[in-house]
Amino acid sequence: MINERILILDFGGQYNQLIARRVRECNVYSEVHPYTMSLDDIKKFNPKGIIFTGGPNSVYDHESPTISKDIFELGIPILGICYGAQLMAYLLDGKVEKAKVSEYGKTKIETNSSSFLFDQIDSSTIVWMSHTDCISKAPNGFTVTAYSKDCPIAAMENHRLKLFAVQFHPEVLHTEDGMKIIYNFLYHICHCHGDWKMKDFSNEIIESLKKKIGNGKVLCALSGGVDSSVAAVLLSKAVGKQLTCVFVDHGLLRKNEGDEVEKIFGSHGNYALNFIRINAQERFYKKLSGIIDPEKKRKIIGEEFIRVFEEIANEIGEVDYLVQGTIYPDVIESGLGKSAVIKSHHNVGGLPLVVHFKEIIEPLRSLFKDEVRKLGLELGIPNHLVYRQPFPGPGLGIRIIGEVTESKIKIVQDADAIYQEEIKKAGLDQKIGQYFAALTNMQSVGVMGDERTYAYAIVLRAVTTSDFMTADWFRIPYDILDIISRRIVNEVPGVNRVLYDCTSKPPATIEFE
Repeated sequence: MINERILILDFGGQYNQLIARRVRECNVYSEVHPYTMSLDDIKKFNPKGIIFTGGPNSVYDHESPTISKDIFELGIPILGICYGAQLMAYLLDGKVEKAKVSEYGKTKIETNSSSFLFDQIDSSTIVWMSHTDCISKAPNGFTVTAYSKDCPIAAMENHRLKLFAVQFHPEVLHTEDGMKIIYNFLYHICHCHGDWKMKDFSNEIIESLKKKIGNGKVLCALSGGVDSSVAAVLLSKAVGKQLTCVFVDHGLLRKNEGDEVEKIFGSHGNYALNFIRINAQERFYKKLSGIIDPEKKRKIIGEEFIRVFEEIANEIGEVDYLVQGTIYPDVIESGLGKSAVIKSHHNVGGLPLVVHFKEIIEPLRSLFKDEVRKLGLELGIPNHLVYRQPFPGPGLGIRIIGEVTESKIKIVQDADAIYQEEIKKAGLDQKIGQYFAALTNMQSVGVMGDERTYAYAIVLRAVTTSDFMTADWFRIPYDILDIISRRIVNEVPGVNRVLYDCTSKPPATIEFE
């Protein structure tokens, strides 16, 4: 049972979901909510601590997000980060102004080790700064606990009121002692004990599902990916034969993937999931014909998924619930609270307005990807399934830039199969968080067999990540890239050029669309 909660109030910063992730790494449950959450709702949430996130605004602009000063009277420890720190200072009659020198990137700060926030941290440490405004005067009762060459108040606190603020971002990996700072806030200031354990969550969610569903019939959207597979096994343990799992082969899967999924989860597999496979390739191709905009593609695929499930539900009769493998990053990137919509995930922002089910159940909605994997292992799912390469719901529809056609699908399937094969052969598959081939919409001139070609460029993507909210591009050795490139150009008709994507997230996303 979750007893401890940290409330993260979202002021629009790009690292908000990462703050939640770091808190959970410390075995404390956290949730992101919009800064407009009322004081009554905050009290009902009953947090052990509150974190104000960063944001792109200036606190002295009239339309900037703000919050009632009464929040500081609740007696709940509060940590303000970047904009959140400036907002705390501004609301409590400190002074915030445009910095004489803006700070971006790695910055050395000097800290006061007597502060609980900087306990067991060196007096000089490297942090990640990203600000143009700064706190120039701390509010009355606050002590300055850190500074940099260009930022006179890099951290401040009022220990009596349990208010703490840092101008930098402790949640990003570039802040060397960031996890220690977060840990200190959670355990030394909020006095958390760390009761966020996956075994407890597993037992709790199974009991909750049993109670919620009762004797109802359940339809689960099973793609064969990690998220939907864990959701399916979770529901199977909760309601047994009341569950029917529907695998929709939309024709946008990796090479031979439809047959592989059926082999694992079908009647000859190891799971009693009432598995049904629907071959709906032509239906999806027709809907996607002529569509170029990525958001439209996502929404079309999401809606068509739902319509297929509704038809199957009608055939089965009296299905009450639809289960999806939605996870927390899907929810956040689809526009949670005040954060920007990065992309509509087909099972969140891509859902049609009218859905003919009693309710949609998303048992993994509060979990990050690595937490889903931990849950999968807790449920007894084998390692090779739990650590399977992630694959988006819209499939190759968002790995083909521009219009989706059958010929393009075959190109990217064949190129991706070669890429997967060579990465595994090189022993790199367990070192890379996610890797895949995508088809650009660019055609260029080439020479093959002394003849001119005009064909597509394939782009390869590989990243390392722990949470899929941030990612760094993976440095594949040149000799491996050389083999992959030559094989793709020689073996995949319609391709005469191979590119490698060396962009991290942010500023890019992991997928292309």
